[in-house]
Amino acid sequence: MVKAHVSTPVLVAGRYRLVEVVSRETNRVCWYGEDIGVERPVLITQIGLPDDPGGEEARRITARVVRTSERMALMVADRVAEVVDVVEESGTLWVVTRWIDGVPLSELLAQRGTLNYVRAARIGLELLDVLEAAHGQGITHGELSPAQVFVRDEGSVVVTGFGLAGATLAPRLSAPAYASPEQARDERFGPATDMWSLGALLYTMLEGRPPFRDRGRPEATLKGVDRLPLRTPVRAGPLTQAVQGLLRKDPVERLPRPVVREALVRTLDEETAVAMPSPRLRGRYAHCPGWSNRTMIAGTALAVVTVAVAVLAVTDRLPGGSDSPAAGAKPGATTPSATASASPSPSATPSPTPTESPFGRYDSPQGFSVTLPEGWQPLSTNRVSDLAYRVVLGAEGDPRTLTVTYSERVGPDPVAVWRDVEPGLKQAGGYRRIGEIRATTYRGREAAEMEWLANADGTRVRTFGRGYLIGGGRGYSLRWTAAAADWDDADNREALATALRTFQEPSD
Repeated sequence: MVKAHVSTPVLVAGRYRLVEVVSRETNRVCWYGEDIGVERPVLITQIGLPDDPGGEEARRITARVVRTSERMALMVADRVAEVVDVVEESGTLWVVTRWIDGVPLSELLAQRGTLNYVRAARIGLELLDVLEAAHGQGITHGELSPAQVFVRDEGSVVVTGFGLAGATLAPRLSAPAYASPEQARDERFGPATDMWSLGALLYTMLEGRPPFRDRGRPEATLKGVDRLPLRTPVRAGPLTQAVQGLLRKDPVERLPRPVVREALVRTLDEETAVAMPSPRLRGRYAHCPGWSNRTMIAGTALAVVTVAVAVLAVTDRLPGGSDSPAAGAKPGATTPSATASASPSPSATPSPTPTESPFGRYDSPQGFSVTLPEGWQPLSTNRVSDLAYRVVLGAEGDPRTLTVTYSERVGPDPVAVWRDVEPGLKQAGGYRRIGEIRATTYRGREAAEMEWLANADGTRVRTFGRGYLIGGGRGYSLRWTAAAADWDDADNREALATALRTFQEPSD
């Protein structure tokens, strides 16, 4: 990207001349600049810092930016902007990086409107490589947006802004339209937040607008991100379900990296395997170097993502609000039905080290059905007349369990049900709730979710629970429990996602 030299007398730290604005976001401006000390172009990011008379916050942020930049440079030096200087002057942070010979994605989209799904998949795969490296080191970007992604002529990308999340003046987000729902609620964020941002970038490349529009005021934009339903993408082709899976409001439900990678790679592989020209890539895209000019068959790519709508799980409540069976409950028969033959899920193959996760269908005597890891069967069943039952499913040697509960005496407010349940949960040793009890929806029905830690047989376990109403005072809940240390393992996340995706209550 060539910039006209319209130098100003402004010098940062007596050395860096601001020449031209490259991009603007809330509380953040990126400049094309010059390092007059060595006479070379640089990219200068200007950030308004929170009020801090003592300067301690500025020093903390400066150290974090430098530390994060150094760690990222060791892993993906050619994919992350190299920070050469960080300066704090009069409440403003100036981050100086080597100039990037590329175009900000925001500028590319402003010029072209949309990108075809093949090029979007290539850019998405490049970004996923960067995020995977960062997350492996415990680093979250936290503010990925089109202005933070530079696209080189040959198609590779360079990411800026690592270490800057939460550094700006209120609102502490530079691109509210690309913030995740948990950020909109000012909750703690992590790698799942970056996956949301990846989905938002893919959506914008394909649709020509962010998934939730900028409403002019950050607080209004964030409110929309948190509460409004996603507008279904119409130009995403084989990437439609991947984009929708990344843009799930609940961070636990978002597609994990291996599933996203599989969808992106399959899109590109099938594109190169088909020789039929595609009208989508004619005209303004035909001259773009590095991009294929063929169409793709969407069917199998759609199937990739359908198998693993990432991670979620749920909780239970019997009459009386206790987590243990009610007095007088009698065990019911627990003969598992025949299951379909299990085979590895094609979308569950992590890259670059594939693993096999066979599953089978379980049809319960109670009428519900669910797909579970092969070999799982009922471990216990408890029933309170015809009003409620609880079935715990698992397998010998597997510490994970899925608890399915049905009750005909749940109240009208799923959040209140959880509040009633929690005192019973606190009786478990080491109980600690993670975050707040959150109202949500599940399959268009009112629901609430809650997550907690507890001790069980000397092991620290983690549970994510969701209960939902089906009308007439009736409700179902699912509760997935696993060792806390193994919670983020790909096998656990995939099994959890599969159980929720496939759970079916009895038809009336």
